[in-house]
Amino acid sequence: MPHPTTRVLAVLELLQTHGRMTGAELARRLEVDPRTLRRYIVVLEDLGIPVTAERGRDGAYSLVAGFKLPPMMFTDGETLALAIGLRAARGLGLAEGSVSVASASAKLERVMPSALKRQVRAIGETVALELARPTAPSDNEALSTLSEAAQTRTQVSLRYSARSGEETERPFDAYGLAYRAGRWYAVGMCHMRGGLRTFRLDRVRGVRSLPRSFERPPGFDALAHLVHSVATLPRRFAVEVVLRTHLATARRELFPAVGLLEWTGTAVRLRGEVDDLDWFARELARLPFAFEVVRPPTLRTALRSVAQRLIRSSKREE
Repeated sequence: MPHPTTRVLAVLELLQTHGRMTGAELARRLEVDPRTLRRYIVVLEDLGIPVTAERGRDGAYSLVAGFKLPPMMFTDGETLALAIGLRAARGLGLAEGSVSVASASAKLERVMPSALKRQVRAIGETVALELARPTAPSDNEALSTLSEAAQTRTQVSLRYSARSGEETERPFDAYGLAYRAGRWYAVGMCHMRGGLRTFRLDRVRGVRSLPRSFERPPGFDALAHLVHSVATLPRRFAVEVVLRTHLATARRELFPAVGLLEWTGTAVRLRGEVDDLDWFARELARLPFAFEVVRPPTLRTALRSVAQRLIRSSKREE
């Protein structure tokens, strides 16, 4: 659990960033009850920081107008998160990502104490993150515009280039954005197709806001929808396999795009779409639990071929 002092400083940072926040929102952000939040406000006031409190059921807090905080105060945990976050940003497929990260790092270092500078530089020079090779958009405009449209629930006109090269424009309600396997995607309602669709940002040729709003489905998870879409994309073979294990184990051993996993009460049912049965057979062969193929029958043939290759290899070693 974070130290109470860290939470008090977090209240200060939130009020400086947002200007005015309700007590309920502050308590939710800090994961504390309203009574504890009021104690944090008292601590800030005791430190001489002028906090204005609005009374009432929907009371809010804000800093007195014109009050300025010291340049920056980072805890050790915040420094670690910041340094690794900047390091990871290089591999997230952002246009001009390296230049932006270098610029942000330089600006932060100018206002950091020497000890923090050394920590950030050490992480940047010694920590390596393995991320998928990104396919970057031509610029960050689509990412910025679509993320704002999703947050404000504003419909946009999306100009998109398909794999075939055909370019179309359509009204689009951006429910959210997701990053997966080196690419950025926008997920939402496509009014040209009349249903949920997923669009790669590196194929977006233009985005402009429209004077219309929309409502996003409650609890919509853009990444979960993206994973489901990839797993159920029609391919050459529809496969179904019963896995003799628990759902948590199956999820740990199989990557999400391989298919959809469903607990039946006694086993896990795997349904997916694949183009290469030999590849899928190899994925099944490495699993540490038993399984039975439901369909297609040719998958059993592919599994036998994998087994025979392994047997031949073991005999050669003997």
